[in-house]
Amino acid sequence: MEGVDYLIDERNKAQFDVEAMKVAWAGSRETLEVSDRMAKLVANDPAFEKFTRPMLGRKELFKNTLKKAAYAWKLIVNLRLSEEEAKCLRFYIDEPAYTDLHWGMFIPAIEGQGTEEQKQKWLPLAQKMQIIGCYAQTELGHGSNVQGLETTATFDPQTDEFVLHSPTLTSSKWWPGGLGKVSTHAVIYARLIVNGQFHGVHGFIVQLRSLEDHSPLPGITVGDIGLKFGNGAYNTMDNGVLRFDHVRIPRNQMLMRVLQVTKEGKIKQSDVPRQLIYGTMVYVRQTIVADASKALSRAVCIATRYSAVRRQFGSRNGGPETQVIDYKTQQSRLFPLLASAYAFRFVGEWLKWLYMDVKQRLAANDFSTLPEAHACTAGLKSLTTTATADGIEECRKLCGGHGYLVSSGLPELFAVYIPACTYEGDNVVLLLQVARFLVKTVSELGYKKPVGTTGYMGRAADLLQNNCAIQTAGEWLNPDAVVEAFEARAARMAVSCGQRLAKFENPEEGFAELASDLVEASVAHCQLIVVSKFIEKLQQEIPGKGVKESLEVLCYVYALFLVHKHQGDFLATGYLTPKQASLANDQLRTLYSKVRPNAIALVDAFNYTDHYLGSILGRYDGNVYPKLYEAAWADPLNDSDVADGFHQYVQPILKQKLHSAKL
Repeated sequence: MEGVDYLIDERNKAQFDVEAMKVAWAGSRETLEVSDRMAKLVANDPAFEKFTRPMLGRKELFKNTLKKAAYAWKLIVNLRLSEEEAKCLRFYIDEPAYTDLHWGMFIPAIEGQGTEEQKQKWLPLAQKMQIIGCYAQTELGHGSNVQGLETTATFDPQTDEFVLHSPTLTSSKWWPGGLGKVSTHAVIYARLIVNGQFHGVHGFIVQLRSLEDHSPLPGITVGDIGLKFGNGAYNTMDNGVLRFDHVRIPRNQMLMRVLQVTKEGKIKQSDVPRQLIYGTMVYVRQTIVADASKALSRAVCIATRYSAVRRQFGSRNGGPETQVIDYKTQQSRLFPLLASAYAFRFVGEWLKWLYMDVKQRLAANDFSTLPEAHACTAGLKSLTTTATADGIEECRKLCGGHGYLVSSGLPELFAVYIPACTYEGDNVVLLLQVARFLVKTVSELGYKKPVGTTGYMGRAADLLQNNCAIQTAGEWLNPDAVVEAFEARAARMAVSCGQRLAKFENPEEGFAELASDLVEASVAHCQLIVVSKFIEKLQQEIPGKGVKESLEVLCYVYALFLVHKHQGDFLATGYLTPKQASLANDQLRTLYSKVRPNAIALVDAFNYTDHYLGSILGRYDGNVYPKLYEAAWADPLNDSDVADGFHQYVQPILKQKLHSAKL
């Protein structure tokens, strides 16, 4: 029945103020208001319909995306939307498009690495979309190893130009979004060669296509790299391939904020330190962490609502069957993901603050916190995107067979999200970068005080010596005890790696040999950051009846689930006894019972429209089965009773006359 809320009984169980929780999730009342307004603007506009998307062919799909992006830009201009509103609008349109790279990578690259003159020239054009840009770093042969890129930019002092060239097949730029069919310009990363000498990899602004007829400029070969994983998914994006054949650009199109090449071919370091580049990286990675919480919360919202709607087994005396959400096996898989979505949201909020702090320090030429901030954002990008990709797939399984339907929203969400585990740094490679930082921190403990998220390393002596004192399950609800457990695990794993590395004559050989252990030590460090930032959040003022209490339950679910999942680490390092690990698990089971009455309200607090969720299983009103039935009949295959091709290929088989074999 239309207009009936099938989840009303669940919503009435809530023990907290849902509207106040929406504010806590959004970060502020103003952010919630903007987000809500933009979500409804998109949901109520038929131009942004997306449910037929997975059934479209590639060309039609791509054209459809271009149409939506053009319509969105018209809205942004006509409604005079602020930068925050425009970003929010694009988010709720929920369709990967060339604009993502234009606003998210091309413009920030010029802002972060361009000189004042370059910014004055290029940014107004980009911000008015008079040029459309992308970010071309990755090549066919190299992704993570940026120093291994092969595209060259050779300075020609005779003409005061750089010559860009792709010397090998593997030097072809490969993967940049927006490059394949739309971008007019790109920031190209290439090997800077001056007077025959290599001076590192640098960025260059290069025009790729004519602004008159959009045809590729001479010397440029450019196109799309082909279909990717999923139905609609990321196939709305024109990920591209690009080759240069001795393409010339003016010298002033090299991004020269950090390093300059003069007319005479001299290399000049500017006053701006090279570490500034890391500032842009910190920004991009903190947005990826924020996006992880959004994607995971979306999957969790679908799985939680459907788990409350779905009933299976357990009928007594002909009464209703048991809601799937009431089974402990469902709760032990679903509720840690719900807790993770909130944990990632709050660590993302803190990363936003960290980026602003780093930015201010850079402006004042203070680089003291940069290595730690860089390691921290690299690690959290890896941790949150891996957990989110795995979590979306787990949510699909939690929805049983119906989760496999495209109309559940989960297969498309998974297909769109999983590239996040690779772009902006492969997740394992990033954890190895964090490990280098941790090992360095351990090696310097005697004479250098660790800062920021590695501050706990300064107490390494105590953390290595003192073991857990917990004796009852209830003592696991002490925030200091929880943080100390994670600190001790992380410190012991990092110090153990450091000690074993010291036994190798060649440190690089040791690093390669112990890489798996180093990755695990990095994960332990990053999980400590997420747990401690969640606990810090709870020490702030959080208004609303029952809001803080509900978040405390989720915080302990997140922490104790990790203790249970990684109890091998906690036991192997000697910090916990098997009995204490068992008590943590007892407490975790009790916490699941506390989450249960609030589960639907906790996902309602994400404030997602049905349009954004794009899921019949996750509908706000819980009216799942009639809508699934309707959607099945809307499939083009059901346009006729007899399928196209039946008479040609199936009927002859049915009508065949079988002859008996002759012996």
